[in-house]
Amino acid sequence: MHSLKCEIGLYAAYRETETFSTLYFGGGTPSLLKPDVIAGIIALLGSTFRLDPNIEITLEANPGTVDPDKLREYRRAGVNRVSFGVQSFFDDDLKFLTRIHTGEQAIRSVRMAQAAGFDNVSLDLIFALPNQTPDRWERNLRQAVELGPRHISAYSLIVERGTPLARMVAAKQVSPLPIESEAGMYELTMKYLGGAGYEHYEVSNYARPGFRSRHNGNYWNHSNYLGFGPSAHSFWRNRRWWNISNLRSYCGAISKNRLPVADEEALTAGELFDESVMLGLRGEGVNLDGLRSVYGVDLSSRKGALIERLLSDGLAVIDRPLLRLTDNGYLLCDEISRLLLSGIGPADTSLRLWADSSILKENCSV
Repeated sequence: MHSLKCEIGLYAAYRETETFSTLYFGGGTPSLLKPDVIAGIIALLGSTFRLDPNIEITLEANPGTVDPDKLREYRRAGVNRVSFGVQSFFDDDLKFLTRIHTGEQAIRSVRMAQAAGFDNVSLDLIFALPNQTPDRWERNLRQAVELGPRHISAYSLIVERGTPLARMVAAKQVSPLPIESEAGMYELTMKYLGGAGYEHYEVSNYARPGFRSRHNGNYWNHSNYLGFGPSAHSFWRNRRWWNISNLRSYCGAISKNRLPVADEEALTAGELFDESVMLGLRGEGVNLDGLRSVYGVDLSSRKGALIERLLSDGLAVIDRPLLRLTDNGYLLCDEISRLLLSGIGPADTSLRLWADSSILKENCSV
């Protein structure tokens, strides 16, 4: 904790250029920290930087790591949003995902947080688990909605290289769901949560009106942000850097009064443009006027025929100045991004795939 506090101090000069509107404690399991530790970090950040009076302060929490007293103390410390990594309400799913909590603990944790004064509770869920059925996934969604969270993140299971799950798949111990089944569950998610009054404001995120994650929005909009701790990432004025992951090396760098940066990259205008389009399509929309004024690219002119096809096929809408994907468009988000960017960046790609939407569906990524 001493090293973390020292690292925060090393960035004190950034106070003069930014007012921060969100704080986020995560990933890992910050709910293992005592409330007075969280309170001390918030106080240090408040004395080091300029914080918005209406700041959103989120704490990630694993069900089973909190109790009523602890949650009340977090709330008194200034945390006003808590995000629970529920993943599933079925115990066999949680065992497969190597989670330490039970479905009943997840339910109790959410209710305890609400009773402790947290008006803004978020849940993370995972679908497309091996052998998962649409009915079983819908029961997860139903339980989540019944708990009344303000925000729900629903992600499809990703097999990442080097993980135990990847080794199980390689050994044919488990089989991932077919892409058609995964897409069907995604469609079910959009329909069910939309019918329950949640706004679908990003590919995997749903919120009650007024409760979209402000912190995530900063990531998606290329806002400046600072990350503290091992492996933390930062972005500032088109430069991105990330910290050393090894704890001993991280502390060693700080003990020498050095920033614990492992590596960095300066994003080119082309890279920022590509990210703006891709992140915009995944989220609240691509700002067509912004692309023209910042990057000098008139997407409406350069990709007019493609955009018209998106609109006519019900995959996108234009709400000036935003080009936004519909729920059907979200199903094809990666492919639409590729087609919009082709010929604008350094590589040109044929648009012939667009002639047959069934080909797009076969190549979609959820």
